Amino acid sequence: MTLAIDFGTSNTVVTRWNSALQQPELLRLPDLTWQVGSNPPQIPSLIYVEDAVQGKVTIGQAVRDRGLDTAHSQRFFRNFKRGIGVPIQGFMPELDGRPLSFEQLGTWFLTQLIQAIQAQEAAPLDSLILTVPVDSFEAYRHWLGQLCTELAVEQVRMLDEPTAAALGYGLTGDQTLLVIDFGGGTLDFSLVQLTGAADRKPLGFVLKWGQKSMADRTNQRVKTAQVLAKSGENLGGADIDSWLADYFQAHQGLPISPLTLRLAEQLKIQLSERPAATEAYFDDETLESYELQLDRAQFQQILQQRGLFERLEAQLTQVLQQARSQGVSKADIDAVLLVGGTAKIPAVQQWVKNAFESERVRCEQPFSAIAQGALQLQQIELQDFLYHGYGIRFWDRRNHCHGWHPIIQPGQAYPMATPINLVLGASVDNQPSIELIVGELGNDSSRTEVFFEGNRLITKRSSDGPTAVQPLNDREGARSIAQLQPLGFPGNDRIQVSFRIDSNRFLRITVEDLLTGQTLMNSRPVVQLS
Repeated sequence: MTLAIDFGTSNTVVTRWNSALQQPELLRLPDLTWQVGSNPPQIPSLIYVEDAVQGKVTIGQAVRDRGLDTAHSQRFFRNFKRGIGVPIQGFMPELDGRPLSFEQLGTWFLTQLIQAIQAQEAAPLDSLILTVPVDSFEAYRHWLGQLCTELAVEQVRMLDEPTAAALGYGLTGDQTLLVIDFGGGTLDFSLVQLTGAADRKPLGFVLKWGQKSMADRTNQRVKTAQVLAKSGENLGGADIDSWLADYFQAHQGLPISPLTLRLAEQLKIQLSERPAATEAYFDDETLESYELQLDRAQFQQILQQRGLFERLEAQLTQVLQQARSQGVSKADIDAVLLVGGTAKIPAVQQWVKNAFESERVRCEQPFSAIAQGALQLQQIELQDFLYHGYGIRFWDRRNHCHGWHPIIQPGQAYPMATPINLVLGASVDNQPSIELIVGELGNDSSRTEVFFEGNRLITKRSSDGPTAVQPLNDREGARSIAQLQPLGFPGNDRIQVSFRIDSNRFLRITVEDLLTGQTLMNSRPVVQLS
C-alpha cells in the first residue's frame, strides 16, 4: 500500500493509491476524520496529551468529539506544526514532569495517525510520501527524517507542498504553473514547470529506501516537475482566526479562548460559502451570551486592516522577480492554482483574479490537490533547486560579533557541476585546527518568532535586526574540518576548502592543505540542505 500525508497546520489529508483504478483516493478514518459540506474528509491537526511520559495522546476529530479543545487546558494543542523547526520564544508547558516541544507533539500526532491507518487497512504500508512547506528550515526536514527512521515503512519520500499541488491538479503537457498554497499556517508561492521527459535520473528527496522498487519506469515517458521560483512566509488561516477573535473582543468584549477561536474559524468557513455568517457563544462563567455576526464586506475590511493583501503582493513580487531572472515572465504563466483552506476566502480569490486573468485561475481542489499530487511522485521525477542560501560563520572584528559569509546563493541547482572554493588561514599562533560552521540563511527582510501567549500560539514577524540563521553543524565533533600539522600561524593562506552539492542535496567539502599539499578531507558530507 502506498500513502501520501499532507500534514497541515489546521487539517491533515491522507490519500491512498488505488492499484485497481490506478488513481489516488481520499482515506477516511473513524473517530479521526471530519467533513463539512462539500469539502473532502480531513483530520483536524489537534492533539490532547493525556500522559506525556507514556506518550498517550488523543488526536484529530476525537479531540473535538470529547470536548477536549474547548477547555482551558495546557494539555490541548493546535497549530503546533508551525512551531516545528522554528526558534521558540516564550513558554512551552511541562506535563507530567516532562518538558514538551513542538517536534514532540508532531511526532506523537503523525505516529498515532500512521498507526490508525495501519490498524484499519489490511495491506501493509510499503511506501509513504510526506509533503513539507516550501519555506521550512532544515530543522523541520531533519525532524521529519528522524521520525521516518522509526516507522515500520519500507520507503519514505518527501515532496514540497506546492509541487505536489501542481501535480494534483492533473494538468497535462508542458505548462508553467503558479501554485499559491494558503493553508492554516503557511503561505507559499511556487512557480513550477511541468514537462514531458525521458531518460532522466530521479532526483527526488528520499528519506528512507527499502528493498522494493517504487515503480517500474522502463519504457515509460515520465513527467518532470521543475521548480523555477519559490517564496513564502508563516501566515495562514490560524492568523485570520485570531484576527477575527480580536475583532469581536474589541467590538463586543468577547473573551479569547480555544472555543471562541473555533467559532471564529467557523465564521470564516461560512463566509467562503455565503455572504453573511452568524455564530452564538455563551460564557458559562459570566453567564453572558454573544451573537457573532459578520458579512464579507466586514471580513474584507479586517483583512485589509491587518495588511493581508500587502503581504500577498510582496510574496507575488518576490516570486515573479525570481522567475524573470530565469527568463519567465508573468505572461508565460499558463495557470494559477489555489490550494489550502484559506485560499477559499472570496477576497483572496478576488485578489488573485485581479492579478491574473480569471480564466487562468483554478481553485476546485483546495484541500485534496497536495495529498493526491504527492502520490504521483511514483510516476514522476523531480528537478529542484535550493530555496535558502547557505554561508559560513566568521568573527566580525569591527562589530565584535559573529557574522555570516554567503557561499551558496538561493536558487542554486543541484547536483553542482562546479565546486565553490574558499581559502582560509589560521587566526592565532600555533593553531592546531580550523573549524567551520555552516548555516542556513533566512530571508533578509523578515524573521518569524513562534510562542505561546496564554492559550494562543502566536507568530510574530520582524523586519529589523540581522538575518535569521539556522546553524547546521554547530556541535561537538562536527565543526573541525582540518587538523594542522605543522601548526598554523596567521598571515598565510593555509587550506583550500571546496564546496559542492550532490544529487541528494548533501553539502560535501574537500580540504587541501596548501602548505603540505595533503588532502585532509575528501568529499565528506557535512549536512543535507533544504
